[in-house]
Amino acid sequence: MAGILDSVNQRTQLVGENRLELLLFHLHGRNLFALNVFKVKEVVKLPKLSVLPNAHPKISGVANIRNESIPVIDLRQAINLPPIEHGEDCNLVITEYNRTVQGFLVGKVDQIVNMTWSNIMPPPSSVGKNHYLTALTKLERNGVQELVSIIDVEKVLAEIVEYTVEISEGILDPDIVDKFAGRKVLHADDSPTARRQVKDTLSQLGIEIIPTQNGQEAFDLLQSWANEGIDVEKEFLMVITDAEMPVMDGYRLTFEIRNHPKLKNLFVVLNTSLSGSFNEAMVEKVGCNAFLSKFQPDRLVETVQDRLKQTLKDQ
Repeated sequence: MAGILDSVNQRTQLVGENRLELLLFHLHGRNLFALNVFKVKEVVKLPKLSVLPNAHPKISGVANIRNESIPVIDLRQAINLPPIEHGEDCNLVITEYNRTVQGFLVGKVDQIVNMTWSNIMPPPSSVGKNHYLTALTKLERNGVQELVSIIDVEKVLAEIVEYTVEISEGILDPDIVDKFAGRKVLHADDSPTARRQVKDTLSQLGIEIIPTQNGQEAFDLLQSWANEGIDVEKEFLMVITDAEMPVMDGYRLTFEIRNHPKLKNLFVVLNTSLSGSFNEAMVEKVGCNAFLSKFQPDRLVETVQDRLKQTLKDQ
């Protein structure tokens, strides 16, 4: 357990201070793209790929990395650009999202930069709904300011691996199924794909979802309701928050909630695409009540149902 806690301390040192590290790389031309280092396992030169018959067209093949078969997604093609040409500048970024390991085929890898979430901006609304960006930021190098596009990996993966919002038979407790209607959940996530999955899953139960795009937006709403005299801790069944978000991340949001006299007892669920053995320790470290990997409708419903049972018991 000590080793796990050490890993948590190292990996949450930045995010606990509302900071992050980005892996910068190229997909075409001089444009810079990025992924959060938090989800990157390693970067290797592109190995020989084995072709999979009848695979999704955005899957370039399978790479064998230390005897593990890893599907490789052409990230350039995945965001609706022409497929990347395999060459000596190509690299494989191996990541872990939602309990699965996959590799993203990219061009030249640039560097890792340490930034603050307050410098990460959501994409402008004028770009429409069909883009593949979760955020933008600016980087100044050699007196020149460069725009960095942060990829919405959850949207990329959702278009390759279809996520369901169907609730399995036997998950719902018939004794309290009628108690969900009218309950409220505040949800903070910068990914439209993730917000839609939570809404589509929980709205089946009659739960009202109030969506926000980052921790600051969520905390501002909570504070405004508290200032209006609303008993937020009774009004909301829980707060569901992503970990990494522009402006204010989920760790900082949890910290602010725990240090607010009228919000400190809110039930907070960290809902993230991160996975791994350190998760339980991470939840304890940042002060959340529960951890939940994304895109698991049954687990999401079970978490909400357990919380509802507890509130009914406490009444």
